[in-house]
Amino acid sequence: MQVFTTSPLEDPRDVRAVYPRLEDIGYDGVFSFEAKHDPFVALAVAAEHTRRVRLGTAIAIAFVRNPMTLAYLGNDLQLVTGGRFLLGLGSQVRPHVVNRFGASWSEPARRMGEMVRALDAIWTAWETGEPLAFTGDFYRHTLMIPAFDPGPNPFGRPPVYVGGFGPRMVEIAGEVADGLITHPFTSRRSLEELTLPALARGLATSGRTRADVHVVCATLVVTAERDEELARIKDVARRQLAFYGSTPAYASTLACHGWGDLHPELNRLSKEGRWDDMAASIDDTVLETIAVVGPPDTIASALRARLDGIADAVSLTNNRAPDPDHWAGVVAALRSPA
Repeated sequence: MQVFTTSPLEDPRDVRAVYPRLEDIGYDGVFSFEAKHDPFVALAVAAEHTRRVRLGTAIAIAFVRNPMTLAYLGNDLQLVTGGRFLLGLGSQVRPHVVNRFGASWSEPARRMGEMVRALDAIWTAWETGEPLAFTGDFYRHTLMIPAFDPGPNPFGRPPVYVGGFGPRMVEIAGEVADGLITHPFTSRRSLEELTLPALARGLATSGRTRADVHVVCATLVVTAERDEELARIKDVARRQLAFYGSTPAYASTLACHGWGDLHPELNRLSKEGRWDDMAASIDDTVLETIAVVGPPDTIASALRARLDGIADAVSLTNNRAPDPDHWAGVVAALRSPA
């Protein structure tokens, strides 16, 4: 199983030190995340300070950009990384797309599918010299002249991954994308009962097979050597899971386990600003079903048990344990034979 992670950076100036350290630890890939900073700038810098590790976005917000801008970004980062770039796209949610970015929102799954197809059309035109002629319901790209055509990329086009949780977005990943990045608010059961069937439907629509889509499962990991530190990180994880569980979009994971009553309770508490009470609602059973929890020497085997037969790669996730060396032993164990 390949091992990825999302970079813990809060300041893009730290890229020069952190990304090489993550590469030295042994990760197969490192993702940037679109939060307080642009997700592409860090990767351009990281390309000059790493040699082997894959560099990708998990995720860049798709609908605040258009296929042409993403095509140029993807092409250029594929060049500067020497073929190591991975374009991970996600939808975000309507309030952020509309009210934070001032962009339009409609039919996110169908729009995402069309965006990936438009990227394919643009890159194909650059590769082959064929006229650009993409017309969809959301995007139209019909003009490309030599002055703006970069031509074929010597490293090929970058793979496009779709971040998906709901069944329609996962289906779109199976239908058109090179990869799927799952959300950490999942369990083995929800992946088997909700995610994989949706992926299979998308693959069937396009006539592809499971081997055509690289599945990366972002998985919340809670681990520490000392009991008191483990207790602290557990509390942080409870708060993170309570936030996810309060959001209607993620309620299906709870329902899958018969915890459907937990979502409306968490949603009510969130509206009342009762964050401590929300965290207390996430008991050990919920925590250990969704997150992988335990001492460091147990994590690799627990991750294999969680993801064997489901994922091609795991992305270790816990933004409250940002020290890269915190995960070094886990990465080494995952990269060793089981």
